[in-house]
Amino acid sequence: MGQLQGKTAIITGASSGIGAGIAKEVAKEGANVVLAARNIEKLAELEKEIKEQGNGKVLTVQTDVTNKQNVENLVKKAEEAFNHVDVLVNNAGQMLSSPVRSGKVDEWENMIDVNIKGVLFCTHSVLPSMLERSSGHIINIASVSGFEVTKASTVYSATKFAVRAISAGLEKELAKTGVRVTNISPGMVDTSLANGSSWSNERKKLETKDIAKAIVYAVTQPDYVNVNEITVRPV
Repeated sequence: MGQLQGKTAIITGASSGIGAGIAKEVAKEGANVVLAARNIEKLAELEKEIKEQGNGKVLTVQTDVTNKQNVENLVKKAEEAFNHVDVLVNNAGQMLSSPVRSGKVDEWENMIDVNIKGVLFCTHSVLPSMLERSSGHIINIASVSGFEVTKASTVYSATKFAVRAISAGLEKELAKTGVRVTNISPGMVDTSLANGSSWSNERKKLETKDIAKAIVYAVTQPDYVNVNEITVRPV
């Protein structure tokens, strides 16, 4: 029996990359997974794959995390299917043109909407039920760019600093409620999002399962243990 048997987890940005890797790993551990992303075709492919190898059940919900009504619908469908949500993984993210000098305002707004507002909308939607049950776990996927800023990452780093700030504030807001918060900051992961980045070929990129395993570690701790911050970097 898996470590997450009977638990239900929503994973945003689940159609590819880190999100897909997380979904596969938590499903292997027995969790019911709710796959959320905009690309319904990719979600359908992932759902089929998980059903073939996972232990839990799968629900696919096409979702734009920048749309509050979309997010509320996601949580409603998850609760209807599985009674309640045990884990929310705020993974959906955009890494676009980040220098302020570039003047790419549309791309900045996209990152702000997905990376910050998406986290807030999803968190706000699952919290009432979690607080009522005095149980739940919110996982926010930030980035090492939330610690370090380069000349090419100004706006992206700002959004990931914000995710870390939201995580830190939530942990204090939710202290003694039974709802836990974990911020996970990956280094460079081998996904399509990282393609084209200035990454040294001398170092192996992380695999998506490395981030997924960090999540499993955090959510399987005893109820009185809250793992607040995990940074996962390549050697």
